[in-house]
Formats: sequence, structure tokens, C-alpha cells
Amino acid sequence: MLSLLPGGCATDLDQSADALAASHGLTREVAPGRGFNHLIYRRPALPAGTDEPRGIHVYLEGDGRPWETRHRMASDPTPKNPLALKLMLRDPAPVLYVARPCYQGFAHAEGCRPALWTRDRYGPEIVQSMVSAIDRTLPPSERPPITLIGYSGGGVLAMLIAERLEGVDQVITVAANLDIDAWTDHHGYSRLTGSLNPARQVPLDPRIRQLHLSGDRDREVPPWAIERFRAVNPDATFKNISGFDHRCCWIAQWPRIPGEALLPSPR
Repeated sequence: MLSLLPGGCATDLDQSADALAASHGLTREVAPGRGFNHLIYRRPALPAGTDEPRGIHVYLEGDGRPWETRHRMASDPTPKNPLALKLMLRDPAPVLYVARPCYQGFAHAEGCRPALWTRDRYGPEIVQSMVSAIDRTLPPSERPPITLIGYSGGGVLAMLIAERLEGVDQVITVAANLDIDAWTDHHGYSRLTGSLNPARQVPLDPRIRQLHLSGDRDREVPPWAIERFRAVNPDATFKNISGFDHRCCWIAQWPRIPGEALLPSPR
């Protein structure tokens, strides 16, 4: 059964995530979560006296490379092409990138095991640690409204984190497999038995705005594969973009595609 577990999305990368972040002036730090450490990138604070937007955009990466082949789990799932990071680099708002447990150099850290990036990749242990890392990085007492932005599997985590994290104002997902059972069934993979499925969770508080973006040419997550999620989230907004697939052409068009929905609402 393990040989049928889904992989992830990966392509060649011309720079490591650290080099890419540093070349765009992002700071790097490590934040403790619940039992795991998380790599954090963020844009330094604006100079004193600058009119700073009230909200912050928190970016969550895709699944990377959970499997080397259909029969061999990866020793390190870190994506070679961190698309969410590349989206973040084009975002003029205050931004924060939060890596998952065991990603970005921590694959062999204490507590890490292949199940955490295969069948349990969206499980409670992952979600709770990411919530804890964000809480430590953005203390609730100092926290601006948060927009969670997740690419692919990061969109799954964005939905699961949103209901557990104080101060979330909106969730934006890009090419996200929001019904993980329909997604695994479509590809003939074994289901992710240790993971939470957004399509089977109670709807988010309607005060948390949702925008879910998909491409009409996406074969990894076909638009029809999230119909059950749509049915249980009637207050969400869904946009299917003509000519886009799972990777193209989000970076080139970011952040124009989400438009006004990407901007934090005034409070």
C-alpha cells in the first residue's frame, strides 16, 4: 500500500531557498513549534514612520518531494522549486514564510520520520506544530490581521491552520488539493490515513474570508476534484483561471491574480 502513496510537485531550482531568500533581502530564523523546529523567512520591518499595511501575509509551501519513486520514500522532502516562496517574493505586503516540520534542512532532526511527509503530511501533529511556530513568531498580543496563503498542499494546511490560529482574517489557496480523498482517488494513490481532510471539516467561521484559485489546465488537482469542499464551504469564493495549470503561470501573474482579495480588510 505504501507504494501507492502520493508524491508531490518538484522541478529543478536554480537557487536554494536560502540563497533565493537572501538575494531578496529576507531574514532567516528558526522558530520552535510543538516538538519541531520550523524555518522562517520574513521581510524586515519597514523604517519608522513608514505607512505599513495593517495585515501580514503568511505563506505556506507545497508538499515538495515526499517520494523519490513510487516505491521509495524521500529522505528529505524539501521542494527543489519552492513556488510559494517565489510568490511571496513578489508580494509587496509584510510577509512571513513558514516551513513545515522536517523540511528545509530538518529532515533528520529528532522526531522526524517519513510518515510526516507522506501519509501524515496534513495530520494534527503537523498542523499543531505550525500553529505553535506562528504563535511564537507573531505573538497574539502584537499580531496584525493574518492572511494565510498556501500553494498546493500548503493550501490544505492553510485551511486546517485557519480554524486553530487566532487572528486569521482570510485564506487564499493556489492549486490546492482541498479534498485529499478525491485527489488520492483520482491519481490511484492510497489515501493519506494520518491526515485531516478540509472537505470533511466543519466550515470556517464565515468572518474568515476565503479565496480558492485553480487553473483550468491543472491535471495534478483538476478543478472538479474539490467539488465536495465547495459544497461544505458555501461562503468561499472560487476562481478558475483560464490557461493556468498546477505551476503555470502563478508566479508571473502574482499578486495581480488575487487582486483586491489579497489585500487585508480594514479593522
